[in-house]
Amino acid sequence: MTLNEIIKTFGLTVYAPPADGRVKVEHGYASDLLSDVIANAGRDDIWVTMQMHVNIIAVAALKDIAAVVIVSSHSPADETIGIAKQKGVCVLGTGMTTFETCGRLYAAGIRERGKGTI
Repeated sequence: MTLNEIIKTFGLTVYAPPADGRVKVEHGYASDLLSDVIANAGRDDIWVTMQMHVNIIAVAALKDIAAVVIVSSHSPADETIGIAKQKGVCVLGTGMTTFETCGRLYAAGIRERGKGTI
């Protein structure tokens, strides 16, 4: 599924647009702990979190993540959005909880990196 398809399918709010919405997203990661994301997320993953501070942009850029999805109707600060746009990091939002967001992404075929199905 491409990033543009994910945005459209799930009706996600775009705070900072993707540099390339055609990137294919096959894997995802959910965590609110930045060090956990650094250790376990991968290139072109979609990252689901409730964190909304500027440090998520540094982590997403470091890991070359396709997009950060901020859940539960939390909104990033203008500073976070501005830096995301400068760095080319896609930041999205949803009113869904982390659990529901991950469930829907999983149902759409997005899997954890290196993991099979249960």
